[in-house]
Amino acid sequence: MSTVYTEVAVIGGGAAGMAAGLFSARAGARTLILERNEKLGRKLYITGKGRCNLTNDATLEEFLREVPEHPKFLYSALSFLSPQDTMRLVEDHGCPVKVERGRRVFPVSDKASDVTKAWQRALSEAGCEFRLNSRVTGISEEPEGGFRLTLPDGAVRAQCLVIATGGLSYPSTGSTGDGYAFAEQLRVPTQPRRPSLIPLLTADAWTGELQGLSLKNVRLTAARGKKTVYTELGEMLFTHDGISGPLALEMSCHLPQPLPDDLRVSIDLKPGLTDEQLRNRFQREIAEAGKRTLKTLMEALLPQRMGLLLLSVSGIDPAARLNQLTAAQRETLCGLLKAFPLAVFGTHPIAEAVVTRGGVDIRSLDPATMSVKGRDGLFFAGELIDVDAHTGGYNLQIAFSTGALAGHHAALRALASLNE
Repeated sequence: MSTVYTEVAVIGGGAAGMAAGLFSARAGARTLILERNEKLGRKLYITGKGRCNLTNDATLEEFLREVPEHPKFLYSALSFLSPQDTMRLVEDHGCPVKVERGRRVFPVSDKASDVTKAWQRALSEAGCEFRLNSRVTGISEEPEGGFRLTLPDGAVRAQCLVIATGGLSYPSTGSTGDGYAFAEQLRVPTQPRRPSLIPLLTADAWTGELQGLSLKNVRLTAARGKKTVYTELGEMLFTHDGISGPLALEMSCHLPQPLPDDLRVSIDLKPGLTDEQLRNRFQREIAEAGKRTLKTLMEALLPQRMGLLLLSVSGIDPAARLNQLTAAQRETLCGLLKAFPLAVFGTHPIAEAVVTRGGVDIRSLDPATMSVKGRDGLFFAGELIDVDAHTGGYNLQIAFSTGALAGHHAALRALASLNE
């Protein structure tokens, strides 16, 4: 069994691991990335539906507003490698990018593979080595300093170590929780893992009737008691067992886990109208076309399936004429249009989440370096740490930025140790 020596070892060759390897090598340290898969950046291939939404062209302040918890922790990392820096990096290595709706950034080719190839070119140019099909099975701290990594075919000794193995989302890409086990083995505190950016399950009797229906320009709201937990305007999608789409995924970031029994979720189907304006709309329709059926009016106000479901929930006959509606019935319809209830009770499994929340406790990390406080040469980065953001390229940028910062400081520490 052979032992390889390197100054900085990076466990994980995803977004954070590649960034760590690149910026460590650029800082002058001999660097080795150990990736368990047969290729680098495997999870990048499935992001953005295969197009790879690699970042968001936001300012630092705008970016931090998209981080629901611990945004200040990311200030140094995003200052070290900004979204604009990431865009320049991949463009400088053969992957032109474009900015789309919501300032989401994609490769011009719409091919995620081009993003990974750009990072690989950058790694090669910097002289960073990487070994594929190399799963680390154990880590020990050397008495004289540094780390020993055990692999099935040998071992690696490193002065500094960056762990960037990802979370628990999409385990087929290699994110199976190895990093959490390493953290616990190394006595680094962690927070419970839970899904974020995840489709939500509903217990409504009609669940599935609207499967595939997308609603645009609606407002999704979650509340507990008098407190609004989340409210936002946008687009959502009904699935066979609940709701998904941008609004539902983003809302999942703001909900406590497990979901509380007193959670109330509703859709404002007409956010452009106030309650009073909606009542006036009904009065106007009655005055102008009182013999029109309620079903016909709903078809004008909503997508057909949504309109029929709303009438079913209201208990009002779709064939009723507008001038036959009672004041109470009009109030019921207005109430449902402005706050259609959803019985949200849970989420899909964490394996189906876009990102994993929880992981390495950020209180144990120095945000200026991504190193573990009081632990010489040990760094964590990427989805493995307890920080995540909304959809739109933010989470990949967090991985790139925290990885870059960790790799840079791991290299500086490794090089300094040679002179001690």
